[in-house]
Amino acid sequence: MGCICEEIIGVVGDAKYDDLKKGIEPTTYVPLKSGGANFELRTTAAPETLIPAARSIVSQLDSHLPAPDFKTQTEQIDRSLFRERLVAHLSSFFGLLALALACIGLYGLLSYEVTRRTREIGIRAALGAQQRGVLRMVLGQGIALAVVGAMVGIAGAFGLTRYLQSLLYGVRPTDPATFAGVAILLLLVSLAACYLPARRATKVDPMVALRYE
Repeated sequence: MGCICEEIIGVVGDAKYDDLKKGIEPTTYVPLKSGGANFELRTTAAPETLIPAARSIVSQLDSHLPAPDFKTQTEQIDRSLFRERLVAHLSSFFGLLALALACIGLYGLLSYEVTRRTREIGIRAALGAQQRGVLRMVLGQGIALAVVGAMVGIAGAFGLTRYLQSLLYGVRPTDPATFAGVAILLLLVSLAACYLPARRATKVDPMVALRYE
């Protein structure tokens, strides 16, 4: 009964080996039997500056060796993440486009809705309602609609971002800063969409507002 003995010459920490998207798993490095070999050079200077010197050293050792293919660690990572970065750039572009369209549509819808209430605002003013109270009422209703819409949108985004996590590397399914920023932006748009037409309506003479169609 034979016995195979292996000599341990070093211990290294667990790390990703050939795919950044895979988990960190224990890895065993065994002696190379045949075929090509990979070597790594570490330097504090720019890695590209070592390539000519490394080529010269290899050529001096054996001129019959094939020309080595040098790649920096950064270059290899960039190549492995090309598809993910392309998807990220396209997603960012369409996300910003959708956000811009949402802001335009939200502003137009709410401002039109407030403008339609000019007659109602005129009646309230004729009955003695204060300008500040009318503005507070209109703004409160508009902000309430925006808050409900933001909550529904965030709930839907939670589901979609979990799907995007499988397409992108290093992207968390939930980003509180992004969700909060988009919600605040939509609330500001809603505030402007309600405030500007409501302020104009409160400055109209009540008799003119009552005849408004």
